[in-house]
Amino acid sequence: MEQDRNYKPELWGGIECTINRVRSRFFDQLEAAGLYTTSFKDEIASLGLRRLRFPVLWERHQPERSTDIDWSWTQGQLEFFRDQRIDVIAGLVHHGSGPSFTNLLDPDFPELLAEYAGKVATQFPWLRYYTPVNEPLTTARFSALYGLWYPHRTDDRSFLLALLHQLKGVVLSMQAIRAVNPEAQLVQTEDLGKTYSTERLAYQAQFENERRWLTYDVLCGRLREGHPLWNYVTRFDLPQGLLEFFQEHPCQPDTFGFNYYVTSERFLDHDTKKYAPLKAGGNGRHRYVDVEAVRVPVDEPTGVSVLLEEAWERYRRPMAVTECHLHCTREEQLRWFQYIYGSCQALAERGVGIQAVTAWALFGSRGWNRLLTQPGGDYEPGVFDLRGGTPRATALTRYVQSLGSGTPPDNFLLNQAGWWQREMRYLDACVVPATEIRAAQTGQEQPLLIIGKRGTLGQAFARICQVRGLPYRILSRQECDISSAPSVAAALELYQPWAVVNAAGYVRVDDAERETEACLRDNFEGPLQLGLACRDRGIRYMAFSSDLVFDGTKGSAYVESDAARPLNCYGRSKHLLEQALLARYPQALIIRTSAFFGPWDQYNFFHWVQMSLEAANPVPVADDMIVSPTYVPDLVNAALDLLIDAEGGLWHLANGGAFRWSELAYMVAEKLDLDKSLIRPQPAAHMNYAAARPLHSALGSEKAPLLPDAPNAFHRYFAEKIRSVELLDQ
Repeated sequence: MEQDRNYKPELWGGIECTINRVRSRFFDQLEAAGLYTTSFKDEIASLGLRRLRFPVLWERHQPERSTDIDWSWTQGQLEFFRDQRIDVIAGLVHHGSGPSFTNLLDPDFPELLAEYAGKVATQFPWLRYYTPVNEPLTTARFSALYGLWYPHRTDDRSFLLALLHQLKGVVLSMQAIRAVNPEAQLVQTEDLGKTYSTERLAYQAQFENERRWLTYDVLCGRLREGHPLWNYVTRFDLPQGLLEFFQEHPCQPDTFGFNYYVTSERFLDHDTKKYAPLKAGGNGRHRYVDVEAVRVPVDEPTGVSVLLEEAWERYRRPMAVTECHLHCTREEQLRWFQYIYGSCQALAERGVGIQAVTAWALFGSRGWNRLLTQPGGDYEPGVFDLRGGTPRATALTRYVQSLGSGTPPDNFLLNQAGWWQREMRYLDACVVPATEIRAAQTGQEQPLLIIGKRGTLGQAFARICQVRGLPYRILSRQECDISSAPSVAAALELYQPWAVVNAAGYVRVDDAERETEACLRDNFEGPLQLGLACRDRGIRYMAFSSDLVFDGTKGSAYVESDAARPLNCYGRSKHLLEQALLARYPQALIIRTSAFFGPWDQYNFFHWVQMSLEAANPVPVADDMIVSPTYVPDLVNAALDLLIDAEGGLWHLANGGAFRWSELAYMVAEKLDLDKSLIRPQPAAHMNYAAARPLHSALGSEKAPLLPDAPNAFHRYFAEKIRSVELLDQ
């Protein structure tokens, strides 16, 4: 299969649709995301996809064997995509073990799955592409070798049975489907991984590198005497005739689908002391750490191109990357897709049979940080972001659309290497190497311009831009005085930024009552002038506002559309900016936030409480004022993502939750084992504030809760504090 020199892989898409079982509970990704009730067809149609991996899942349609299947929801989706000329690849089992009446160790599992597959083909005879079982090897490992999913086994025989039952189900399903539609094709997916190791563990790496091909070797009828794993497989008492079945009924995939993640390649190291925070495992012969290969220097070529070439040399059949996804910041998602797509295009131009790259998790996924073993878990945005309840287009949406339309992607953030290609990825790299910091500030790339060089927020933006590989320049008032139009114009002309973040401002709430002119200049007049200068030059602009634009009488968390009624000069200055800027530059992004705390500065409430208690000083705190604490790293990361997504208008960014100041003070004392008897709770009226403050200014959001909840942020903040103390003690 030779490709043209100018061949571009097709663009496919896919929906994370796992229905897996843990004990007696089924976890349904589409249900968790609300996709059974949310309209999303138009969003998919806008991407320009050629094929779509779509769930027609057994567990959903036939939870009991006697179930009278209701096809209505699936029928409507599939007919829409047929009308849009998007070919659907129907998935029947996705990391599942089948409905409750069967499981992966049930000898009847293959026949039962084939029976369901025949019903799908009969109901939808126009469907041509099928993945009866997604990643059977991965599912067998998680379910029957690691014990994470049902049936929770942890032995090699169960692993092999689970794998072979799934693969027999694939063969029989394709037979049943082709009895209805002889043109049906098998798109078989599996994780594209590889294991590297120290010399002592080379035998284990070699075993795992042979095992990774089992799905395809079995389906192609290659698992027979002489296969490198034949002795391993035949060591166990497998049912008579099971292995022979595949030799007699080969079912070679029409497309070899490979799912590749930044974690797919592993490194085994017997020197466990180097990885103190990580839990060591072993194989009964040696103890070792199994870590992502990208996190350690590996003395041989790695990466998606290496693995795809190995697959091509082994099978010489049409291939596709059937999952391409990275849970990371927005620019890294862009870079990851470019990395995969560009690698596949380069391989195709050299004659490697790459059909397509699949934009996976179109609507994100939830719970993979817990390996789908518990309810909830983190949400990972995909091409669209569902955190607001409906699909929100992101910068990745526009990037995928450009590929779908054949238009070259135009995003300067793609000019930088992804984190998996930078030295900061290594586990022993505690800071970004100085060479990378300098590269980020040379001005050779279009930078993000940050105003506020000496402030907490400006410094946090600079620090996080370094880590994220975002070129930036951070300016002081002397370098860019936003109250001076010529100074603003000169800075914008000199640096030619793609966006400007105004992280400067007047922050002394009580002093503002007597320094009204300075507060208005720094929080209203200057930021407005800077924003309008950006508008006139087509530059994105971000400014910050505050929870103090509210009067606190609502009694619950404020959302973006709530009326602002500030009680003090500081709040009025912020509200004036909101009104004037959005009236004249609606695309400007204004972030309302509150109660900063972070690990890098000494000008926040948490640090003040800690220092006061350590000095045995009394700590007077209001016990009737409620706020939403905001962890600065979370705030900056989410704000940058919104800026890259070209969002505008008002957004509330605060960690979820509402807390009294006194609660927060007691928490600091408890977490750091300090004397909480020094804390003096009292009404706000007794705090001698010069500026009136709202009693309840907690922030919520009607657009999307983009930050983790406050307890999550507290945990990370105090872990960083404790780690810093331990480093000082060493």
